[in-house]
Amino acid sequence: MTKMYFAENPDAAHDIHRLEVELLGQRMIFYTDAGVFSKKMIDYGSQVLLNCLDFSSNERLLDVGCGYGPLGLTLAKVQGLEVTMVDINQRALDLAKRNAAENQVEARIFQSNLYEKVEAEFNHIISNPPIRAGKQVVHQVITGSLEHLHEGGTLTLVIQKKQGAPSAKTKMEETFGNCEVLRKDKGYYILRSEK
Repeated sequence: MTKMYFAENPDAAHDIHRLEVELLGQRMIFYTDAGVFSKKMIDYGSQVLLNCLDFSSNERLLDVGCGYGPLGLTLAKVQGLEVTMVDINQRALDLAKRNAAENQVEARIFQSNLYEKVEAEFNHIISNPPIRAGKQVVHQVITGSLEHLHEGGTLTLVIQKKQGAPSAKTKMEETFGNCEVLRKDKGYYILRSEK
């Protein structure tokens, strides 16, 4: 049985792809591989999430479950954020570092099981959470964010309705006391809570 993309060390045979895409009006290049999420294209949910995010330059952003880096690296390049990116998947992180160099973006990229090795506080946390890892993991993305956000900071997630957006929204309301649906697009919900 091949390990899923949320495994620490995926064992799928390598299958490198080079994606050339336009995100937020910026041409970006991403190298992807087997054993990482959405290797053949930037998934639609991530694109919807990106198009909802408008942060101020120099704000600190944490991308949880960053994969090969399309969210964090694009935001660093286009909006001038100070970006930290974490994932459990070492193959994805190696790609994210390569993609940071390829796109001439500076970002802190390191291995962490969710917030395990994250010590700093941020203005914003974003995630396209690993739905297949289970509801418990998605809920940990939500509850764990609280201690890593500055006062007034935001957590923004993308989740498909059929993959648990309603229960994630409820968990965000329980955790933060608020949750706004920023956008609904083809079954994808963009959910935001503010600390």
